[in-house]
Amino acid sequence: MEENNNLKKFSTAQFLNFCLGFFGLQFAWQMRIILSGPVTESLGASPFLYGLIWLAGPFTGMVVQPIVGALSDKTISPFGRRRPYLLGGALIAALALWIFPNSASVANLLHNLTGINLPPLTALLIAAIMIWIIDACVNIAQGPYRALIPDVMPAEQHSLANSYISLAIGLGSVVAAGTAPFLKWAFDYQMSIASQFIMAALAFTLGMIWTCLTIKEKSTVKDTAETTAQKKEEEGTFWQSLKEFFELSPEVSKICLMQFFTWIGTMCMMIFFTQYSVHTVFGVPDMTTVDGITAKLYENATLTGTNFSSVCFAIFNLVCFLVAIPIGIISAKYGNKKVHIISMISMIFAYLGMAVSKNLYFVAAMMGLAGIGWASICALPFAMLSRYIKKGTEGSVMGIFNIFIAGPQVFVCTLVAWIISKCEFSVENNLVNYHWEYTFYIGALSLLLATIVAYTVKEKE
Repeated sequence: MEENNNLKKFSTAQFLNFCLGFFGLQFAWQMRIILSGPVTESLGASPFLYGLIWLAGPFTGMVVQPIVGALSDKTISPFGRRRPYLLGGALIAALALWIFPNSASVANLLHNLTGINLPPLTALLIAAIMIWIIDACVNIAQGPYRALIPDVMPAEQHSLANSYISLAIGLGSVVAAGTAPFLKWAFDYQMSIASQFIMAALAFTLGMIWTCLTIKEKSTVKDTAETTAQKKEEEGTFWQSLKEFFELSPEVSKICLMQFFTWIGTMCMMIFFTQYSVHTVFGVPDMTTVDGITAKLYENATLTGTNFSSVCFAIFNLVCFLVAIPIGIISAKYGNKKVHIISMISMIFAYLGMAVSKNLYFVAAMMGLAGIGWASICALPFAMLSRYIKKGTEGSVMGIFNIFIAGPQVFVCTLVAWIISKCEFSVENNLVNYHWEYTFYIGALSLLLATIVAYTVKEKE
């Protein structure tokens, strides 16, 4: 390995050590996406309450990441600047991942210890708190993880490092989503939801411990007058870039609007797909108000629907993983805008297909088709925006751009969840269900608006 500005180039083995922690992080996050719906519904969460609980993601993303990022820049410890946040976030998240599916047992334990008759929704409140803790810890680890890259490796390897993180995201999602269905298919063993969350806690903790032990940060020292003055200058650059963000080009506003509608459409699927699988594809009625006997009758169907959702997410992320590099190559030849529009149109057709069909193989195929759009969403809007960024303001501009990712999630968690909660219908035995497929109509409309806006963008050469 050769030196570059006092930083040694990473070998392939070191890159694998580096990205293993992110593999664990994504593993835990994917499990939270897939299984939080069945857990909270069993505790009495209506579609609207479930959406409100999902607000943990965007709020912690908008609040926790900037704060923790700033704190990690100033942290002084023998363990480094970033690693305390990586390991601390993983350990706290592991505890919350274990408690979350056992929220009812924790509520019963509190009742037995205190002798107080707790409100009926105490278990749901505990579960909601655990989700907020999990999401906060993911953000606590994620921001410093990205910031670790320029701390430990030379500039010419930064792009490669982000590619390894993308690899970890894809593989972590596929393994997390596919493990339980694979065990059921291969060995006829059904993992409980609680066991899957324990698996996620172990993956997050062990992966992050491995990365923290194998990736060494330079020792941090107290600020000198020179570095303090430099930080003040950087802060001025940040506020200046914030002020001038929309003055970069009229096209930047269009890209932000495109991103806003894109993420409404994306989160319509991410948040509600497991509920759609269980209740629409497999026809399980709403379980929020039924008695224990009725819930037991639908237990196998609920688990089967949840497994099916996991398989679909595995297909979705696998396709994204496989087409990510080809999309990058094609967009370099024909332009980001054209490739992104085609990818978005494929996702629109996938959403409409899932809205009108309950056939298992067709729905799984449509999730694969949607994976093409997801691969484009993860890369090309950022590539389109990067053409207009002034050198030296990349970090602050991307931070502002993140608002148009987190903000739409609030819209989906509130308004879309409320719409679904108002679209109930009666089924047999005086039970009710909801039109979860409506979320795909809303998502397809949002993606169509994003595509129209993308068409108006004049891409900078």
